[in-house]
Amino acid sequence: MAKQKHLSIIERCTIESMLKESASFKEIGQKLNRDCTTISKEVRRHLLFKKTGCFGKSFNDCANRSSCDYTNLCSSPQCRTKLCKNCTACHLHCPDYFKEYCKKLQQSPYVCNGCPDRTRCTLEKHIYSAMSAQKEYESVRSESRSGVCLSEKEVASLDQLISPLIKKGHSIHHICSSNRSDIMFSEKTIYNYVDAGLFSAVNLDLPRKVKYKSRKSNHDNFKVDKGCRIGRTYKDFQQFLLSVPGCPVVQMDSVIGTKGGKVLLTIHFVKAEFMLAFLRDRNTAASVFFIFEELYQKLSPEIFKKIFKVILTDNGSEFSDPLAIEMDDENELRTRIFYCDASAPYQKGAIENNHEFIRRVLPKGTSFDNLTQEKVNLMMNHINSYRRASLGDMSPYEMFRIIYGQDVLDALGAVLISPNDINLTPELLK
Repeated sequence: MAKQKHLSIIERCTIESMLKESASFKEIGQKLNRDCTTISKEVRRHLLFKKTGCFGKSFNDCANRSSCDYTNLCSSPQCRTKLCKNCTACHLHCPDYFKEYCKKLQQSPYVCNGCPDRTRCTLEKHIYSAMSAQKEYESVRSESRSGVCLSEKEVASLDQLISPLIKKGHSIHHICSSNRSDIMFSEKTIYNYVDAGLFSAVNLDLPRKVKYKSRKSNHDNFKVDKGCRIGRTYKDFQQFLLSVPGCPVVQMDSVIGTKGGKVLLTIHFVKAEFMLAFLRDRNTAASVFFIFEELYQKLSPEIFKKIFKVILTDNGSEFSDPLAIEMDDENELRTRIFYCDASAPYQKGAIENNHEFIRRVLPKGTSFDNLTQEKVNLMMNHINSYRRASLGDMSPYEMFRIIYGQDVLDALGAVLISPNDINLTPELLK
């Protein structure tokens, strides 16, 4: 299959020419080295609807047109047709008008490009045009990259943090460098948001911005520093496991509710299939750090280092400050963090699969704003009490107890739910 994600104008022209030759989607896909479903979606996404007739006949999509004998329905002296069925506007006045749909358009290839009856058909035509499809594609691509990619809640949250500091005389650079864990945007982006009037602080509150002309910059310092991943790649993770045989692995991820709302931090103990979840107001690196600080204090350093020997996570910006989690207040190593490769969620498939249980209770698109940590704990108790075939019909709670002991479970506040009382539906939290 082709590696390019988007179709080119040349490929679209090939699709149009092959449709005129009545080629199937499979044949077109083989010609372009693309999946046939890609061709099908492309054609149906960029259909042109043309109300044109054929040679000697005007457009008419009435199901009764062949037997119609109405005359002078519109009572217009300018109408020169004797029979109303020869007029393109007859459907606007006819009481018996009933639209006919071509049955051929309800199945592949969904267009009239290669239809042999096109020259004598007076119904609405569905046409695929390469040039029109390319223009639509470029328009959608341009629109998707313009504007502000923030929800109202995210704007309000940033405004509460940034605007008061700007009005105190702080520069954008000072604000971003002092709040790296809370601001997940570059300085340039913050300047753009101020300039766009998204915040209560305005350009006049930035003296240097008003005083100096805008200058081009060759560098754009983003919050997510890829340097934090040096020595923490997935290959480094595999090498670490070889050097420490039998080391228990913990996987970490985020579960998003609605954009800009509260999120969950999930921590999954792979061997026991036991998962913890913590509610956060914002998806920031600071919120992740605070959760690990609480766990470190709650469990004691000895237990924490025992169960969190190594953590594997993805490349999300909320995990971009690994040193804060790895080191304690005395600058001693308490855990190791590694990152999956980009676009490779299968490398931490255990936690991805276990998210399925969370989505049973909190379906995708559900807002987490009304949740409390108590409700999240209740949900996780039910999930961790659910028996798994992969654990020999034991629950993650029972397996975790065998590996780490009941004292650790008590410290984490985990509770075992009776098998027949387990509820993995949205009704649990209602």
